[in-house]
Amino acid sequence: MIDWTHWHNEPYLIGGLILLGWFYALCTGPFRARIAPGQPYPLNHAIKFYLGLVVFYLAVGSPLDQIGERFLLSGHMVQHQLIMYVAAVLFLLGLPAWLVSPVTARAGLRHPLGILTHPLICGILYILIYSIWHVPNLYDWALQNRYVHIVEHVMFFIAALFYWWPIISPSREYPPRTYATQMIYLVAVVIGMTPVFAFIAFSSDILYPTYEYAPRLFAGFSPAEDQLLGAVIMKAGGMGVTFIVFIVAFYRWYQASEGRAGKP
Repeated sequence: MIDWTHWHNEPYLIGGLILLGWFYALCTGPFRARIAPGQPYPLNHAIKFYLGLVVFYLAVGSPLDQIGERFLLSGHMVQHQLIMYVAAVLFLLGLPAWLVSPVTARAGLRHPLGILTHPLICGILYILIYSIWHVPNLYDWALQNRYVHIVEHVMFFIAALFYWWPIISPSREYPPRTYATQMIYLVAVVIGMTPVFAFIAFSSDILYPTYEYAPRLFAGFSPAEDQLLGAVIMKAGGMGVTFIVFIVAFYRWYQASEGRAGKP
């Protein structure tokens, strides 16, 4: 059964998060005068960045990881929602524009970054990475192999950074796209994610053996019900976040349109 007192403290997890936090602290603290002279300490950004690291750790280091890895697909889906829709968003919101400019302003990177940050590429990368990892053999391999599981979660996080870039990009050189483009992009990604949801939700078989033979945490909660709930969490989480962001983009687009219409 689940050990509710067990939290992961592996060096690659704790060390990796500490290294990221330390590097961010150096860049926004002692090195700030060299990177962006005159810029104040980005307190609001820093709070979001460190909260993103905390959420990432809670997703993969708390007992939720045991639930998702050994018992419930639905628990694993909650992990993914936290990584992609909370941790990744906070991470990007935590980066001030002057901190990313030393990379995004490089002339030699203009063409590749222009391609990578295009909404079409961002959407395709996100959909492909997420969908491919849900192929039964690959997904169950991640559940059985700790290191593969780590790679899976890191790839989900990176894919989420691409997904959110056209909407909340911190870069001056590759800023967020227009509100109209954002709305089209959000709807397109939701449509693109539908096949993987349908594959899991409407399968007549239990797709992942780990969950089929796992001990039941709740009496009467079958593997088939867990699989359906996992698919619902996947789709409802994605659509819920998309709906909120879509409404915000629509509202800002409307406000901008009204502002232009009101000018003589």
